[in-house]
Amino acid sequence: MEFFCHHRDRPGSLPLREELLEEHWSYMDRYASEMIARGPTMSGPDGVPTGSVHIVDLATPAAARAFAFDEPGYQAGVYRDVLLRRWRNLLGRTMWEFPGGRTGGDRFLVLGLGAGEAAAEDTVPPGRDELIAYGPLLSDDGSVRLGTAALVRAPGADAARAVLDADRYADVEVHPWQFGGRPPTA
Repeated sequence: MEFFCHHRDRPGSLPLREELLEEHWSYMDRYASEMIARGPTMSGPDGVPTGSVHIVDLATPAAARAFAFDEPGYQAGVYRDVLLRRWRNLLGRTMWEFPGGRTGGDRFLVLGLGAGEAAAEDTVPPGRDELIAYGPLLSDDGSVRLGTAALVRAPGADAARAVLDADRYADVEVHPWQFGGRPPTA
């Protein structure tokens, strides 16, 4: 089962986040084989982290809750809240298989929030080449659509937002995002 997890930082928690960075990476290393995508959301051009996105393939909803709430930053109070939903990988790949690679261009997390048919996006939209990850947000049992989550490379926030039909959602959020994980060693 695939799960989308977005930890959102608590205001003023950046020093604690930085202090726990190695502990966070070590924790995530334990899930390397289950990871579909990961990386921080950012405040914009200043590059200050505002949250962490993880898309993982885990056996059960209980395993997903343990993943989200045992994370060291969550345990220490870095995050103000966590969005955890079942998710379906409509691209069938990980972020590491994204043809555009780790660098080059701006990247965004786009969340379309809203329940039922109005939020149903069962097909991959045009512009697939710029999608890093894409799929519906679902209820715990997978039977109800609650929205859509996408990671996309786009020339700006408005272009990223356009990957979803805003009329089908109660709200669409766009957050600057970057590939996560330990920086590559030279």
